[in-house]
Amino acid sequence: MAGKEDILTRVRIEEALDGLPDWRYRLGGLVTVYKARTAAAALELIAAVGRLAEEQNHHPDLDWRYNRVFIRFTSHDAGGEVTERDTRAAAAVTAAASAAGAAAEPGLYRTVEVAVDTADAGAISEVWRVALGYKRAEEGNDLMDPYGRGPNVWFQETSTPNSSRIHLDVHWSKAESGPVLEKTAATGALMNRDHAPEWVVVTDAQGNRLCLCTEEGFDPEA
Repeated sequence: MAGKEDILTRVRIEEALDGLPDWRYRLGGLVTVYKARTAAAALELIAAVGRLAEEQNHHPDLDWRYNRVFIRFTSHDAGGEVTERDTRAAAAVTAAASAAGAAAEPGLYRTVEVAVDTADAGAISEVWRVALGYKRAEEGNDLMDPYGRGPNVWFQETSTPNSSRIHLDVHWSKAESGPVLEKTAATGALMNRDHAPEWVVVTDAQGNRLCLCTEEGFDPEA
């Protein structure tokens, strides 16, 4: 089992990612997508990943979509953070995918969380936790799906909650964020870039908001 002492610093995660070009860091995990030649080949890749997971006693969150396999590694017993077990597992999966002829498409792995503006997270978070069947993160104001399927819910504490109190945070890697921002701006949405490149606040024509967040907010010195 991993413990908090095994959590990789952000500098070490960035160093590990230099040797893992198929993978991205996203909200406490390493993520990627592999495209196989056929649906049957994708199932064979899933079986290979399953065998590796049993050998290493470290199991990913995995989603099969026809000929694509979405994979996320995190160390749940270390509070949902990245440890060396995750980097080793990611490297092993990369080798298995290469042997299977699968192509990496990490840009397809989009991470979405629901953000709720509030002056007092404690006053409302239990309602959301119970209704969703979620669990609390060990730190911060996040609620998490214990089975890793639904989006996190983050209570953004502020003394001046916005009138549009609920918005989506959509997380992209640095490599994919530029084209996404350009395409979103082309729709005519209002783009507030005051906090770029960490995040850009997007407002649609009816005043609804979302934040496009990038890994620029992933501080490599922490």
